[in-house]
Amino acid sequence: MIGIIKFIDTAVSRTLTALCSVLLFLMAAFTVYSVIMRYVFENPPVWGDLLTVLSNIWLVFLALALTVRDKDHIALDLIYSWLPLGVAFAVQQFWTLVIGGLGIVMIVYGLEAVSTMGGKYWEMWYFAWEDGQFVFKPNYMPKKYAIAIVPISGLLVCIGALASVLEDGLRLSAGTYERAQEAEA
Repeated sequence: MIGIIKFIDTAVSRTLTALCSVLLFLMAAFTVYSVIMRYVFENPPVWGDLLTVLSNIWLVFLALALTVRDKDHIALDLIYSWLPLGVAFAVQQFWTLVIGGLGIVMIVYGLEAVSTMGGKYWEMWYFAWEDGQFVFKPNYMPKKYAIAIVPISGLLVCIGALASVLEDGLRLSAGTYERAQEAEA
């Protein structure tokens, strides 16, 4: 059972890392393309800047889930090194749970924002699911598609925080727990 959970955890981590890499590449590619089209050919695409910004937003939110799971988020590692191991464990888990709570807030308010978001991006094309198939829509992508990453990231943050707390708890009970900065060394 633990082997399956570790496999899923590794697969999700690798998938998110690959998605972040693709989004970073796309962000750079959209920027270079837009700049070349604007200043060399004097014919900038209307969608270039928007896709750069959307790629950046999705990249940041997906990377948040990765940092929570890997305990790479902002932490007071220096203070943890001064505390006894048990206290450092408790403080570290407290902050991980606080970040997991942020994930819950992202889910709740993200779903509300997606469901109530009005407006459309006039410069964007998109695909929609209609009559049991994907249909190409030539213009006006709904803005709710862009912010759908908020509840998705919130769910991933909650799962990452829970997995991190459970993993650290198992390591503490087995006597193999190390503070985050010690594990990296």
